[in-house]
Amino acid sequence: MDFDFFNQISRMKKAMPVLVLLTCFMLAGLSLKAQYVLKQADQQYEFFNYSKAIDLYLEAYKKKETLYTAERLAACYAFIQDYKNTEIWYQKALAMPGSKTGDILKYAKALQSNAKYEDAKMQFLRYYDLCDYHEKTQVKLWAISCDSALKWTSNPTEVEIKNEKALNGPQSDWGAINFNNSVVFTSDRITGAEEAAAKTKRPFLWFDHKNTLDKRQYGWTGNGYLKLYIMQKGSNQRDSVTLFPIDAGTDYHIGKASFTADNSEMYFTVTRLTKRSPADTGKIRTIDLEIFSSKRDPVTNRWTKPVPFKYNNAGVWSVGDPFISPDGKKLYFTADYSWGQGGTDIYYCIKDENGAWAKPVNLREVNTIGNERTPILDSVGNLYFSSDGGIGMGGLDIFKAVKNRKTFYPPKNLEYPINSSHDDFAYTPESNTTGFFASNRDGGAGDDDIYSYIQAPSSVPVNLGPLHFAVEGVVYDTLTRKPLPHSIVTLSRVLAVDQVVETGIDGHYYFDLRQNMDFNLNAQNPGYLTVNGTVTTKGLLTSKTLHRDFYLRKIELNKAIRIENIYYDFDKANIRPDAAVELNKLIKIMKDNPTIQIELGSHTDSRGSDGYNMLLSQLRANSAVLYLITVGGIDKSRLTARGYGETRLLNRCSNGVDCSPAEHQLNRRTEFKIVKM
Repeated sequence: MDFDFFNQISRMKKAMPVLVLLTCFMLAGLSLKAQYVLKQADQQYEFFNYSKAIDLYLEAYKKKETLYTAERLAACYAFIQDYKNTEIWYQKALAMPGSKTGDILKYAKALQSNAKYEDAKMQFLRYYDLCDYHEKTQVKLWAISCDSALKWTSNPTEVEIKNEKALNGPQSDWGAINFNNSVVFTSDRITGAEEAAAKTKRPFLWFDHKNTLDKRQYGWTGNGYLKLYIMQKGSNQRDSVTLFPIDAGTDYHIGKASFTADNSEMYFTVTRLTKRSPADTGKIRTIDLEIFSSKRDPVTNRWTKPVPFKYNNAGVWSVGDPFISPDGKKLYFTADYSWGQGGTDIYYCIKDENGAWAKPVNLREVNTIGNERTPILDSVGNLYFSSDGGIGMGGLDIFKAVKNRKTFYPPKNLEYPINSSHDDFAYTPESNTTGFFASNRDGGAGDDDIYSYIQAPSSVPVNLGPLHFAVEGVVYDTLTRKPLPHSIVTLSRVLAVDQVVETGIDGHYYFDLRQNMDFNLNAQNPGYLTVNGTVTTKGLLTSKTLHRDFYLRKIELNKAIRIENIYYDFDKANIRPDAAVELNKLIKIMKDNPTIQIELGSHTDSRGSDGYNMLLSQLRANSAVLYLITVGGIDKSRLTARGYGETRLLNRCSNGVDCSPAEHQLNRRTEFKIVKM
């Protein structure tokens, strides 16, 4: 169905990542001639090289703004999980003639991923009125989820979350589990010489002279293949991480591990090339997932050659996400069997008295028409798993299903902050109050990150300290000075989970704060320039509620906005210190709003010839643009310099009119206007 689009990347990256097999050679040195840009972009898109495709589609869009290119850009950004740009490009696509009904749903999902729940709900309901009857139940569930997400973010559960930075890197890290006083986890990092080789090839799909997959680098991500890694507990250095000592029998993906209670047997997911893998047909194919197990030799302490799970059938279906019960007699896993309820369902098998696995049983009590992932049981038999088919916050959410006598009670969402508007999965309880999970939420070290959690006692206040701190304020429209409802305000700190609220009709927001910390605040509203700010509780010795209001300026294309207090000395084009202060504010606006493009317009007074003033103003505009590029690091493609000379005076001081120096200086000014969002 159409709404499966946004789930493809989730199934790709986590414990169920398919292995892309391209059975044809790829031509190097693609021409960048203008007439071939779009064709090249399409080729990179078909090869799953989305980062490269984005660059080419952007080039094509600059030459000609078409619905096709806007939709492709939105799709590419969705695949690499850049949700902000996904939202922007689906918004552009929907504003164009001929946009598709399905774009509404994809736009709604992007809004949901960006925690813009009120706007997302409106788009879900809009799509609900247009979609086929068989989709309406799921779409209605997503709309209801937006209300739940707003409630949960306003009332977070009492849990302390920590980013495990010793485990996490710039790539994808997830699936952490305790093993023999160590932590075993899954990562697609590339180490040593492989890293240098990968950097020279990223982001293309590359193949060796035998026309096979590159065994060092995965083309979709440009990173390595997923592998199992191990780090001794108590070590806080990333260089202490080593490969887990098992020969899995594949050069490609190895997924999340699960161990029996005595650590004598393990189960994991792999992708591998077999005799049944696709032949050279010149087409892009995928390789299904399989589960393998291995036992540890009690004498040598080494892991034996892995053996396949009885119900593997690569080429027909995928099985993965294994969890083996402590006694080794029950295996939970996920599969996309054709007789399932949705995309991937949770199943279990029981080992009989002869050591053989009985037929898989569908866990219908928890499965949905969406995708269920990463099942695991705690010490008393409660089931934890992730799903994008229930009432959630966006992407994959973590659920808990309490054990009853026969099976499980209906699952319950673990709410915020365990869950976020992004993907949250691979929940691993280690005790009644602690454990791990993974998430690709904002603020992490890389793609997917490993987090640990500690459940807080109900008597402990949110700030976990003797003092109470908070920040509150109102988001206003800069021009009308009226409150802005439905604004998104985000509170964040380094290596911590963002908190997000949506303002009501009064524009008000509120956050509890922790003691002795710095925080970043971000306020945004569709159609307005985003504004960032900071607050701190460092040095505060008594409880206090801080106050920070935000004033957002409505974006009006091609309307001049004066940069206050930026003037030039007579007959000069250099940037004065006072002008630098104001240009630094513009740099902040550009960084807070990374998609806008602006024109910097410079103006002179009427003294001097008209032609000279036109040249001087152009030099001044060039000087201001150069400052933004060299000092602010702003991409020059986002900036245009324009000199207007004395053609747009602000007062009576035209040629021949006697005016004071102050009146003339008023006309020596610089303005900016947003020309593109």
